[in-house]
Amino acid sequence: MTTSPAATENRTKRSSTVRAGEASGDRLRLSVYDMLMGPIPTPRVFFYRETLDGEALRASLGRVLRDFPVLSGRMQKDPDGGLSVLCNDAGVRFVETYASGPMPDHGPLRTAKKGIERYLSMILPFWVVDRDTPLFTVKLTHMKGGGSVLGFMMNHAVADGTSYMRFLESWSREHRGLDHPAPHFDREAIAGLAVPSADGARAGGAHLTVTGRGRKSAFVGRLLLASAGGVTTVTTRFSAAELAAMKDAATADLAGTQRWVSTNDALTAHLWKVLGTLRGRPDTVSERLGLIADFRPFVSGAVPDAYWGNAITNTRPGMTAAELRSRSLGEVAAAVRAGYAENTKERIGEEVAFLDAERKAGRFQRVMTTMALDSFDSTIALNNWSKLPFYDIDFGTGAPFWYDFPSNPIPWTVHIAPTPPDQDGGRDVYLALPRAQVRTLRERERSWAGRFHRYAGSGEPFPLTF
Repeated sequence: MTTSPAATENRTKRSSTVRAGEASGDRLRLSVYDMLMGPIPTPRVFFYRETLDGEALRASLGRVLRDFPVLSGRMQKDPDGGLSVLCNDAGVRFVETYASGPMPDHGPLRTAKKGIERYLSMILPFWVVDRDTPLFTVKLTHMKGGGSVLGFMMNHAVADGTSYMRFLESWSREHRGLDHPAPHFDREAIAGLAVPSADGARAGGAHLTVTGRGRKSAFVGRLLLASAGGVTTVTTRFSAAELAAMKDAATADLAGTQRWVSTNDALTAHLWKVLGTLRGRPDTVSERLGLIADFRPFVSGAVPDAYWGNAITNTRPGMTAAELRSRSLGEVAAAVRAGYAENTKERIGEEVAFLDAERKAGRFQRVMTTMALDSFDSTIALNNWSKLPFYDIDFGTGAPFWYDFPSNPIPWTVHIAPTPPDQDGGRDVYLALPRAQVRTLRERERSWAGRFHRYAGSGEPFPLTF
């Protein structure tokens, strides 16, 4: 491991570059799913009660980078317009700084959304390709009186959420002197899935769209307006007992049908129904639920479980607004379960073939997920992170007591996350909502908290945090 201090080092801030100390010089060509994500940074912030050792963190990061050479490389454009990462060990940016205030007591009633950017070493997404820009940054902030905050920025073009957390797990285990599994980087695992559509149709189907220049520009414009304050994140917590009651209710609705749903299916269905009511759209319009999914488990081992990259797709079950409001929780949960089941190896293979054909035709920059394009209108996008190990990232002083991320500027986006271990299997839910719907929730907060927590039993429902 080598660490190179930067010119900005002073008494309260130290910026350095951490390297593995060895470089293969390999060039890893990114897959079509990597390219679909684009070179945008994805942030994660973890809050620790105890103070972390910056020097020890830099040392263990350098060691673990030997197993993850992609993260210390640099992104380059290929002659055909594709993207690759040159594994040249150019390094990871590591910033260590000291805050003037104490550690806030963050949690679902006091999230870290406001001002969370101060815990991150930012990366400009348009300053990555063919630049000396790191693909991963770390910012360690020591709070006055004790405790530390670790903020990470990882480029989405190299890793999805599962891979991201596997790296952090590996780093934390390396830091504690424990073994960790070797990652699998070969993008041929993705390319080998490609199967052209049997009927000759464009296999992107309803999930991928080749946009016209005007439509993409309109989407970007709406996104910029939303990021300027048009979207607010609302957070609430569902207890383990509440989730159990929810699943029991959904299961009772399906009695005698031989259909099974999981706890997450029931929670997803419940959120979809409540948000559908909040939207209040006309009875006959279509309501779509964008189910973001890791497709590794769906492709029969063709992509190794240890594959490190992007393996994310989505399906979009739908029904009319009237059906969504009137159907039982169990029926909607069964629709959610059927939506996930659409992720067959054949469908993923057709999607890979479609994306590869668009890349070869030079149209890849115009490909977008239909889920994203419809996010301002008919689709609620849901990303279920409840099985990711946010609260297992222990760097020797214990697990984090809170995890957070910046507000999502895309409206009608839902994230489901695990709760800390002392909450015994609950879920924290983050809802990115437009200003008008946030105003409705604020004006009738008690009533809407009761809708979200109708399965909580007696007592006060968990409040909504704005």
